[in-house]
Amino acid sequence: MENTLKKILGGFILAMVTTTGFAQQQINQKDYEYTPREWKRIVKDSPDSFFRTDEAKKIADNVLAFQRITGGWPKNVPVHRPLGEELDIVLGDRNKRNDSTTDNDATILEMTYLARLYRQSPEEKYKEAFLRGIEFMLSGQYDNGGWPQFWPESRGYQVHITYNDDAMVQTMLIIRDLRDGVAPFDLLVDNAMKARLKKAFDKGIECILNTQIIVNGEPTVWCQQHDHVTLKPAPARTFELASYCSAESTSLVHLLMELPTPDNRVKAAINGAMKWFEAHKLTGIKVERYTDKDGQRETRVVKDNNAEPIWARFYDLEEAKPFFCDRDGVPRRTLAEIGHERRNGYSWYNKAPATLYKPYEQWKKKYM
Repeated sequence: MENTLKKILGGFILAMVTTTGFAQQQINQKDYEYTPREWKRIVKDSPDSFFRTDEAKKIADNVLAFQRITGGWPKNVPVHRPLGEELDIVLGDRNKRNDSTTDNDATILEMTYLARLYRQSPEEKYKEAFLRGIEFMLSGQYDNGGWPQFWPESRGYQVHITYNDDAMVQTMLIIRDLRDGVAPFDLLVDNAMKARLKKAFDKGIECILNTQIIVNGEPTVWCQQHDHVTLKPAPARTFELASYCSAESTSLVHLLMELPTPDNRVKAAINGAMKWFEAHKLTGIKVERYTDKDGQRETRVVKDNNAEPIWARFYDLEEAKPFFCDRDGVPRRTLAEIGHERRNGYSWYNKAPATLYKPYEQWKKKYM
């Protein structure tokens, strides 16, 4: 498995031009490190023909081994890595109930892999594992429509409704595609399950609308996480304070704009968010990454009148101004004021809202 898999992975690293060339590319075994990023590329970018191979089924054995008793999977695991003697350890962790999540694409990737594999190699064990994954997703939804970061066992901020890293959006997208029978999820659920999925999706949309931050009667954007009881913006890690959050809000607006029959409340939510993005874009600056005189990676913000608009990751809830935070939990007004580790180990600016402008104009023509 390992040598053949490295040929496949080498194709990703060098270039996937054709299926034949993709499968024949090779890399030096000692230079290769299995990573969660490569696992994601295998799931998303592999040609359909790959899922008819023995290698794909061997990886599927790993997918089944990593599935928890909850039906979900842990995050940041390079599932494609040959297990060897580690298999017993992995199987010994199957009863864990505190590390199943959809954060960082966990569970989403494994279910997508199983769905793609089942279309090419329809074995019942793949479908059964997939259906357990669906039950895991549905079991985590709060009555208010939101999902936590981890379940069924959570601790601390993990209980909050989690938009961070698009965890809830990704969950809702796979639920929507299953409901609508979109490939590769078109062979796996019956009408009774589709009805359950529709209910879950609709509740999720209601949660999104109910958590949108309202200021002076006007809808704005969202926080990365919201309290699972009060629905108010909530903090997570010490440097992730309750705030207006640009990137996660972008994904929520994309999802709302894809609703086929938006009602007046959905329209107001989208229009309000777009108004907020326009009012809070940052111009005349850009983020520069470089290596300093000591050979360390460094990040700084510099003036550039020709730079495209960007947005801060966080804006405070009092004045809606950008802030940056170290692990001490103290907000500061400039990136330069926080320490090297957080300054370079987190994404403090993004261009995500810019991806909304063109589809928003098309959406307005259609629905407004």
